[in-house]
Formats: sequence, C-alpha cells, structure tokens
Amino acid sequence: MTYIVLVVIAVIIAWVIGKYNSLVTLRNQTKNGWKQIDVQLKRRHDLIPNLVSTVKGMMQFEQETLEKVIQARNAAVSATGVADAAAKENVLTGALNKLFALVENYPNLKSNENVKQLQEELTSTENKVSFARQFYNDIATKFNIDQQTFRKYHRGMFKFETVELFEIKEAGEREVPKVDLSLKK
Repeated sequence: MTYIVLVVIAVIIAWVIGKYNSLVTLRNQTKNGWKQIDVQLKRRHDLIPNLVSTVKGMMQFEQETLEKVIQARNAAVSATGVADAAAKENVLTGALNKLFALVENYPNLKSNENVKQLQEELTSTENKVSFARQFYNDIATKFNIDQQTFRKYHRGMFKFETVELFEIKEAGEREVPKVDLSLKK
C-alpha cells in the first residue's frame, strides 16, 4: 500500500514538473515570437526614412502625407508592449498605404528604381511581419491555453501571466483591398 501511494505521488510530481517545463518552454517561445516581430518592425522602421527621403523632392505638394508617415514611424518605434505596438503599427500601415497610393500619381516616382526597390523591400518586410505575427499569435494562444488549464488545477501556483495577442482593431484594416488589373495607360 505504501508503494502505491509513493508511486502515485511520484507520478503527480513528475506530471507537475513536466507541465511546468512545458509552460516555461511556451513562455520562451512566445518571447522569441515577439522578438521576431520586433526584428521585422525594426527593418520596416529603418526602410521608411529612406523611402521618404527618396520621394520627398518629387512630392513637394504632398508634404503633409510625408510628415504623417514620419510621425507614425516615430510613434511606432516608441511603442511598448504588444497592444501598443499593434495600434501604432496599424496607424503606420495606413500612412504608408496613403503614401504608396500617392506615389502612383507621380510617373517619375513610379519609374524611379530606388522607389521601386524600397517599395518591394517594404512589401517583403510587411509579409515577414505578417508571418511573424501569425507565429506569435499561434504560440501565445497555445501558451495562454496551457497555463489557464494548468492554473485551473493548481490555482496559480507558478504565476505565469497571460500574454497579449496582435489584433486588428480598426475596421478599415479588415476591408478587402481594391485591385485594379485593367491595362490603363
């Protein structure tokens, strides 16, 4: 009888240790996921001043748009935490989209190789940010679920905290983009 009790206690202890280690792993993967987003956002933030300085001379009448891009970029750089970063990055995305739309109205800019290259790099970076956010949200959700189910049985013995997810809060971000494939000249 004593052996059975010792075996049951050993199994419970092994399960708790395994679950704790699993939560530590998920917490670290979540931190890594956030750092991956941060790396891509840094790259994005570094590309924006180059784009603005490239188009600045040719877009003299669009200074307000350029200023909004720079302001949004500076705000995004100063973001702290997931929710703040998501909100400020959404504003920056909107400002960049407006800038890209305006670039289309300037034939000299559209054909400028530097502008094209910067736009392609920003588009590539946007895709990387999107994939990094998806990875982060996936691993953060798994971490939140695992810790919540673990906490249910052990009443917060190990003080893990739920992490925030990247969310789209502005309705405009959910709209389907308009694509014009006509061959207008």
